[in-house]
Amino acid sequence: MRTIEWEDNKLKLIDQTKLPDELTYVYCENYQEVIVAIKDMIVRGAPAIGVAAGFGMALAYLNGEDLEKAADEIKAARPTAINLFWAVDRVLNSDDPLEEALKMYQEDIDTNMAIGKYGCEVIDDGDTILTHCNAGALACVDYGTALGVIRAAFYEGKDINVICDETRPRGQGASLSVWEMQQENIPVKLIPDVASGFLMSQGKIDKVVIGADRIAKGGVVNKIGSFMVAMAAKQHDVPFYVAAPLSTFDFEASIFDTVIEERDGDEVRYYGGARICPEGTEVINPAFDITPKEFITGIITENGIIDPI
Repeated sequence: MRTIEWEDNKLKLIDQTKLPDELTYVYCENYQEVIVAIKDMIVRGAPAIGVAAGFGMALAYLNGEDLEKAADEIKAARPTAINLFWAVDRVLNSDDPLEEALKMYQEDIDTNMAIGKYGCEVIDDGDTILTHCNAGALACVDYGTALGVIRAAFYEGKDINVICDETRPRGQGASLSVWEMQQENIPVKLIPDVASGFLMSQGKIDKVVIGADRIAKGGVVNKIGSFMVAMAAKQHDVPFYVAAPLSTFDFEASIFDTVIEERDGDEVRYYGGARICPEGTEVINPAFDITPKEFITGIITENGIIDPI
């Protein structure tokens, strides 16, 4: 499935806020609409955000708008995913913004296929694999990073099972990752976020594979809850892998200097449209957390599996 497509000089996006109940699309005709799609998580996942941002810059170019201004505004849409900044700067510095965005689009697909190929090597026949949040086709242009590894193992004929945790508060594991696996008849079960440590203690999880929104010196930033999964995996000697393209790496910065996005408290106060706490409850709602490198077995990239930096 293609999360992002370029049609008739418009950016076509799967509306991920409507999944799994509806498969509908949003069309962006200017960069301001791309910003809204990124902020509202119509499009989400670091690689997909990056490519969408690239097409946002292309729309600004085609509409004759100030590219420097567009770049600043797009970069402000979400502060944590490094792919967003990488993509905007790449298009801004190109001779032809649309051609560059289209090139990134194809590169994302090729990159994810390569990540899947290398990641497949760490998956054994009979493995049960836990994944957190959604790092699948819906987080990219197509195929996915963490779920791309799972897809590659499944299509190689390995007998595998997948466990997705809910990934509160927005439930991307439940609504998106489970849906993706079901679309391709890959065996999958859903668990509460709080159950992964127990299942590891029972020997029911063999590997963990997650994606990343930023990788820098000292560790990885990914969806909130990743660090708790990593700690449980460390305690129970379960290999913990991160699958991500090299565009997600910042080789100069410390991971601990990352600006962690704080999102609207209503994402926590409400679930499935229903309020789950007393009115007026104060909320802390970080979108991401930091997993230090000592918890990470390896990082699966398009160039192979490497140690954390």
